[in-house]
Amino acid sequence: MLLLNFAHPLTNDHLAQIEALTGQKVERVVVIDSQIDTQKPLTPQIVALADAAGLSPEAWQTLPILINPPALNFSAVLLIAELHGRMGYFPPCLRMRPVVGPDGQRVVPPRFAVAEILNLQAVRDAARRRR
Repeated sequence: MLLLNFAHPLTNDHLAQIEALTGQKVERVVVIDSQIDTQKPLTPQIVALADAAGLSPEAWQTLPILINPPALNFSAVLLIAELHGRMGYFPPCLRMRPVVGPDGQRVVPPRFAVAEILNLQAVRDAARRRR
């Protein structure tokens, strides 16, 4: 599986958690800087982020791809729309969560764990049946 990481760096523990959740080996991680300029139009910047993955049209449509989306909400939603257009379906996305200690407080320094894999296409398909 190809993991496109538009967010914070992932550790070996994160990759192991992802492999356990998906049942697939992470063959390659492509790190893409998702910093944007909020004073400029967003769409061209998001197209450039997707282009930075360096994938051919065939690769977008045939490779097993997992997305770690940008943390910035409007970047994330626009990126998902862009990738849907390239892939022909909604890509699965990684959800991270803060690690908390026994007292329920976030650990210091902050750390994150893999929470779940969001199957956006399954959510979309289920929603279509509820229309």
